[in-house]
Amino acid sequence: MDKNRMTAFIVLKNISTEKAYSNIELNRQIAKDQPESPAFVRELVYGVVKNQMLLDYYLAQLVTKGFRKLKISVSTILRMGLYQIMFMDSVPDYAAVSESVKMAKRVCRAQAGLVNGVLRNFMREGDSLKHPDDEKKVVKRLASKYSFDSWIVKRWLTMFGPKKTETLMASSNRTPALCIRVNTLKTDAGSLRKSLEGQGFEAVQGALPEMLRVRGSGLLETDEYRNGLFLVQDESSALAVSALAPAENEVLIDVCAAPGGKSIDAALYMADRGRIFSFDVYDHKTALIRAECERLGVSSIRTEINDARHARSDLINTADVVICDVPCSGLGVVRRKPEIKYKVIDDQGKALSELQYEILKESAGYVKTGGRLMYSTCTINDIENEQVVKKFLHNQPHGESFECIESRQLFPDIDGCDGFYYCIMEKN
Repeated sequence: MDKNRMTAFIVLKNISTEKAYSNIELNRQIAKDQPESPAFVRELVYGVVKNQMLLDYYLAQLVTKGFRKLKISVSTILRMGLYQIMFMDSVPDYAAVSESVKMAKRVCRAQAGLVNGVLRNFMREGDSLKHPDDEKKVVKRLASKYSFDSWIVKRWLTMFGPKKTETLMASSNRTPALCIRVNTLKTDAGSLRKSLEGQGFEAVQGALPEMLRVRGSGLLETDEYRNGLFLVQDESSALAVSALAPAENEVLIDVCAAPGGKSIDAALYMADRGRIFSFDVYDHKTALIRAECERLGVSSIRTEINDARHARSDLINTADVVICDVPCSGLGVVRRKPEIKYKVIDDQGKALSELQYEILKESAGYVKTGGRLMYSTCTINDIENEQVVKKFLHNQPHGESFECIESRQLFPDIDGCDGFYYCIMEKN
């Protein structure tokens, strides 16, 4: 049994039992185990998590005594083996089976025969099994085929109808491009692109002049990264900050700033001239922002601990720009954090929307007359997006008058970036 598959097994088991985030757990376990092919480990882990409900759909038909009754170690090995057979062309079917059996003999010896039998039966009888497209009920068909919890399927069906929902789910399962934001304090897009291409990376301009889409492994081990010539940032949040258009010498408050991408992006638009307050409720998160600022050479950002539900009285009516990027269901970032697809929200986001509204209402107090307030989320759910803004504009807290000047919902299937919503409002 090889080290790559064992590392993937440990990560997948921890995601299931400890509710760990896939990206964080992958980085931690790869650093600890030092597998020969981190790329193989990532492909296997993300593939299994993205397609878990689809894999379970077939395994439930193959395990006669009940797939859901199996211990997590056995079900994890079966998912890994089946994913390799179904999706990984680089792995011969016989190797997927034999390596799975070897792993079972090590971690759950009594079930090695079961693992061998189930995977071999799929190889022989897979075409005769029932497939998700055979399901007559649209919710079950889409949930099984694309591995989304039914609450998300129902929400999107209500919002978009079946055709848009299916294209949205399919695009949300694709591997996202790696996007970087050029640090224009130190270089320009053309120079950085040329430097990366000289090292074998593929780099093309992204949705904005200062964005690059990069292909190749080891990007974060380059001198360009160590010397702070770029930061990793999805185009969705970059598009939002670009629309907000922070300018030199403005005062900006980012009320839920961690991990700091929008604050730093704004600082670069401001040529690092101005004052930016980056708040978060946890000290270890503000420490991450400070470390990133040091790497990039950004000095205009001041990090502080503050609960966004309670505005700082000393900063009322002082900001030209306020970024209110609130906690959300995260349905726009399942390409990067596929475990979000299985997190059940019984009320479809209504409780979250109350928190979001409270934060938006408090954040509005920071904006001075003529200033701009941006409400944003990384989700695709009108309950958390348009409905929150509509409620805010209707109630107009603090006796103020805000007007929506631009709003946009970004979609992975249309825009090629994470799902993201933003609304920019101006205080009259």
